[in-house]
Amino acid sequence: MGRLGIYGVSIFYVLSGLTLFYVYNQKMKPSKDDLLSFFKKRVFRIFPLLWLVTIVAILLSRNMPNFNDLFLNLSGLFGFVSWDTYFSPGVWSIGNELVFYAFFPFFILFVKKFKPLMLLLSIVLLALYLYFAFLKLDPKIDLNEQWRTYVNPLNQVFLFLGGFLIGYFFNHHKIKNTIVFALLFFGIAIFTFYPAAGNPIHIVTGVNRLIFTTCCFLICFCFYKLHYQFPQFIHKPLTLLGETSYSIYLIHPIIWKLTGILIAYLGTHNLYPPRFGKLFFSIALTLVVSYYVYNYFEKFFMKLAHNKRNTTE
Repeated sequence: MGRLGIYGVSIFYVLSGLTLFYVYNQKMKPSKDDLLSFFKKRVFRIFPLLWLVTIVAILLSRNMPNFNDLFLNLSGLFGFVSWDTYFSPGVWSIGNELVFYAFFPFFILFVKKFKPLMLLLSIVLLALYLYFAFLKLDPKIDLNEQWRTYVNPLNQVFLFLGGFLIGYFFNHHKIKNTIVFALLFFGIAIFTFYPAAGNPIHIVTGVNRLIFTTCCFLICFCFYKLHYQFPQFIHKPLTLLGETSYSIYLIHPIIWKLTGILIAYLGTHNLYPPRFGKLFFSIALTLVVSYYVYNYFEKFFMKLAHNKRNTTE
């Protein structure tokens, strides 16, 4: 579970780079209009829910935030200048993602117009990744004590680049399902059974980090190239889960906290839920709330961005 907690976010970064390449490689040109369109869509997709979660988290904390910290979070600039300053768990990764969006137009420009620059940029970002893994992060100190260093976007952007490059190099390559399934099984097996224990710092430093990162790339690559249609009773729930994943990711810590408050209240009245009641109730409530947030909140702003684009055109 610790590996999934750390590298689930890493896979999110890889998938983000891969899917953005898949969507924008053909239609995005190095032009002012395309850049504005890209960033407008990102703003309408990311910020409304980010604002909602930030405000709710502040209200639940019952603490008045520092104005500067609040401004950085609501503007998204915290990802660039104060990446460990956020009000709800998990939001740090959204700040990282906003930084990656600033890199993305350069990725597109360089692979289309200046391939040597893309090679140079890739080498630099890989060098940064290795620098953090082998030098900056100390394997003798708990990860919590080095959290600011770990969540530095320069320590994560290579993952986003890796997803982009998977799309770039393998976009037109067809691979047999048997080979893809074998690679997928291998990647999941190594990720699961590779011996690494103790504090999470041991899986994000040194050779271990390279191994787990390679597994993340391999797993994402396999799902990208896999040509297999699941039965509808599996396909539809997974599709829904994917569509609501942004809401699930940001909302689940808030639901967890609210559930804890409810259980504490019940405890004062000598009403105690089953041992795993909080976990199961939180999961169920998160899925339900995320479904409605996606359909009636996120989609509203996504449509608004689309309508604004059409009006401009």
